[in-house]
Amino acid sequence: MREFTNNWFQQTAETNFANNLLPKKAEFKKAMEIGCYEGQATCWLLDHMAFDQIHCVDTWLGSAEHLTVPMVQVHDRFVRNTKLEDGGPAQTWVNKSIYHLASCVAHKDRGHYDFIYVDGSHIAKDVLTDAVLAWQILRPGGYIAFDDYTWTEKPRQEANPLDNPRLAIDAFYTIFRREAVILPSTQHQVWLMKV
Repeated sequence: MREFTNNWFQQTAETNFANNLLPKKAEFKKAMEIGCYEGQATCWLLDHMAFDQIHCVDTWLGSAEHLTVPMVQVHDRFVRNTKLEDGGPAQTWVNKSIYHLASCVAHKDRGHYDFIYVDGSHIAKDVLTDAVLAWQILRPGGYIAFDDYTWTEKPRQEANPLDNPRLAIDAFYTIFRREAVILPSTQHQVWLMKV
């Protein structure tokens, strides 16, 4: 039985996943998830899509907002929830996303992925780095989705824009807008298709 300690995915992402990914079920075969936590997005992909491979990348060390969270238990729940010990399309990399993505780019995995979900670090420079590297391995027609567009650790008037995903997502789209089409999504996420 799956065990989750929050309903973040249902609140901010599930509608976008259903609306944007289900029509591509037969077409999309390879996915990457950056930032997996307890595996809610991974479980949705396993339950609803027909991916041959789902690469799950996370350090499971947490960040500033996880200082009181026992991250070892979070990782254990991820493994149980996704049943990685039983095999299947999901594979995990306990690593920083920059290293995993850079390795994919270096190994010429360009155009390998149909869907990449960026939901790792909330620090703007990390989100921008993930986006630029992920774009290199996303195939034309593939989707990249950014979570936590409206997230802030502090109230908006006190928040440092460098500690939020929004600045990075906006900068990425501004720079790559000739290669990207905005897809419908709720205010919490930004979805792009690579053209």
